[in-house]
Amino acid sequence: MSTGFFGDIAKIQYEGPNSDNPLAFKHYNPDEVVMGKPLKEHLRFAIAYWHSLAWEGGDPFGGRTFDRPWYDGGMEKAKLKADVAFELFTLLGAPFYCFHDVDVRPEGDSFSENTKNLNEIVDYFAGKQEETGMQLLWGTANLFTNRRFMSGAATNPDPDVFAFSAATIKTCMDATHKLGGQNYVLWGGREGYETLLNTDMGKELDQMARMLHMVVEYKHKIGFKGQILVEPKPQEPTKHQYDYDVATVYGFLQKHGLEKEVKVNIEQGHAILAGHTFEHELALARELGVLGSIDMNRNDYQSGWDTDQFPNNVPEMALAYYQVLLAGGFTGGGTNFDAKLRRQSIDPADLLHGHIGGMDCCARGLKAAAKMVEDGALQKPLDERYAGWEDATAKKMLSGEMSLEDIAAMVEKENINPAPKSGRQEYLENIVNKYV
Repeated sequence: MSTGFFGDIAKIQYEGPNSDNPLAFKHYNPDEVVMGKPLKEHLRFAIAYWHSLAWEGGDPFGGRTFDRPWYDGGMEKAKLKADVAFELFTLLGAPFYCFHDVDVRPEGDSFSENTKNLNEIVDYFAGKQEETGMQLLWGTANLFTNRRFMSGAATNPDPDVFAFSAATIKTCMDATHKLGGQNYVLWGGREGYETLLNTDMGKELDQMARMLHMVVEYKHKIGFKGQILVEPKPQEPTKHQYDYDVATVYGFLQKHGLEKEVKVNIEQGHAILAGHTFEHELALARELGVLGSIDMNRNDYQSGWDTDQFPNNVPEMALAYYQVLLAGGFTGGGTNFDAKLRRQSIDPADLLHGHIGGMDCCARGLKAAAKMVEDGALQKPLDERYAGWEDATAKKMLSGEMSLEDIAAMVEKENINPAPKSGRQEYLENIVNKYV
């Protein structure tokens, strides 16, 4: 049933690259089979409730620019927002969505009221999911917006805030489980510090570890089969966040014995803020066995902060999905559009344009990545570069059969004097450009 918010716009269809219709997919054909399965199963698109429905278009120097009929209200407005949300999901044909608790429920005066409001909306969502076939990719708790979290949630110096946070996470895990969510995400927006002058870093890291252990314990207690994911980000809003990047998160997980229980949800914009590429973070997570899911967006590279724009760089997406495919593709994870409109894009149709462009970009990237995998375009040169390590002596050096003294004696005896070999970076970049 139409809410009227999007007017008479019909469901977005695939019309191919020659179409001039701005409300049609040019490259994302959900049923197109790539490497043995449809694009919709490869990409597993999800729409972010917070940016698409809850964000008001403000910035540090100006307030609301969007005029949405569900703003400034209680439960009835929250249900109207849900109606429009599921209409948006359906128009786009995206199979999944994601939400924080505060995105979907009215804020109450107490934890009990928040829980009551969330449970009412969860029941409403359950009906919408049954009606539309939509699924929940992941749920999470917003433990950063309210002023009670200004000094962190799990890492807060006040144990009452830790307790409130733990209770809120429980209710959000319950909601995610009830809705059949495939993942539960923890993003510690305030889990860090502004200054070390008032921070006991060791104590805060121990608190964060205890919270994550409780999350894992509760997952098993309630029989939640989905992945627990941590989302890395280096800074902003805090000066320094403890979940800085994939390497930092993995070191934390390993120290606390959680590396087999928790994976990462990697965001393109956060990777850039950490001084990495998206491709780097995905490759490292793949190598460490902790690649869970991705948030897809981009930053304005001149702004230097997290601008959360819709993706439009196909070569970047191709290299990102190349790493996803090498990891075996998504299982419980997917591609969540953690992207928001620009504050001047105020029309309802702009929500569709942003997602259509992003979905087309991802589809082009995935198809290019799949062709590179199938052709061995990058793997063959990589194998050639490391071919020397297949030699029996080389294997002995790595296996521990040869000591430092043994290797030194071999180098002297055989007069080993290696000549440098080209890394052929430009050649490899040209290969990628051939596919994108």
